[in-house]
Amino acid sequence: MATQPLVEWETGLCDCFEEVSTCCYGFWCFPCLACTVSGRFGENYCLPLCDICSPAIFAACAIPLFAPPAGLSMRVAMRNRYGIKGSICKDIAVACFCGYCSWCQMHRELKHRKKTPTVVNVQNTTVFATQPAPVMMMQPQGFVTQPGFVTQQGAFVTSR
Repeated sequence: MATQPLVEWETGLCDCFEEVSTCCYGFWCFPCLACTVSGRFGENYCLPLCDICSPAIFAACAIPLFAPPAGLSMRVAMRNRYGIKGSICKDIAVACFCGYCSWCQMHRELKHRKKTPTVVNVQNTTVFATQPAPVMMMQPQGFVTQPGFVTQQGAFVTSR
């Protein structure tokens, strides 16, 4: 099975001002941005809420949690799906220390992937519309007679 070469992210981690709308969206409503990215990627929209709730739940169970699970898993999944260079160690570091920038980068990546044009080749086919040949029906005494038509004997039939 042939593998395609790995590519870089379309924008850098700190390239927030490449798309100001994404930067503002992440700054003013970060949970909404994270849920949007999750949904556009095909995951449950509520997945990023695990990053909000899980530290408190794990702390209550005395389990240390350093990496946000949703942010990390989304980043790894996106890298794998699109063949983006990187490693799990880099993903952990980015998810832990640059969570907001990571979600913004993933949002920009998805927006770029949606803009990629799809080329469709269409072949023209010629269709000839023809009418079917006229059909005559026979009755035992001759042709079917309808008002306004000539019969087999040459008589003109009118409506009665």
